[in-house]
Amino acid sequence: MQSGARITDAVEHFHRRGDLKRAVKLVRTRSPERLRWRSAVGTLTRGAGQLGGLDRMRVEEPIREMVLDLPDTFLQREVVLDARLRQVDLDRGEVLPRWSMGDLRRMVHVARLPIDRITRYVRLPVEFDQPVDTAALVLVGRFYAAQHRERAEHLWLQIPDEDGPEPMRLHHQYMAQRAQQDADAFRRWAAFSRGLSGITTRPVTALS
Repeated sequence: MQSGARITDAVEHFHRRGDLKRAVKLVRTRSPERLRWRSAVGTLTRGAGQLGGLDRMRVEEPIREMVLDLPDTFLQREVVLDARLRQVDLDRGEVLPRWSMGDLRRMVHVARLPIDRITRYVRLPVEFDQPVDTAALVLVGRFYAAQHRERAEHLWLQIPDEDGPEPMRLHHQYMAQRAQQDADAFRRWAAFSRGLSGITTRPVTALS
């Protein structure tokens, strides 16, 4: 690969050749940032997730060390969550907050969310003092937030504009009510996932 190649292209090249060790070395030489560098690390974790045993450990551990050294806490958190989407766990309690089952039940109650929708994807402990899988729960919260957001936007696009020529009919009113319900659910799931990941200062105020 040429020295000036984009980090995403270079890492993808080595990934296709099965040379993940060289790809890890290349990523170490580049300055961490939130777009291409993060995408390149995502390719590495995808490759690590396809391995097993010592081969996986030889790739996963250098990535984990690199991520733990990141000064950018946002990038660090998002890389850890990207990895979990690929069934790779880079966080052993150093990045995301640790929560107990009791904490989770309190958060679900405050956000007015049905816990049975969470248990479809995440196995939860029985005892209140047992730890929960924070990364998995954040991803589930983001999944539901995105689902409700898309549904609300889809409905709103079908409702006539107040200043337009088409009148607002009864079924449009029902659609508007449902869109508002989905928008509210989006905000609650988004706030839930942010709270779990330790982000509490930026409120969700709009769907944009």
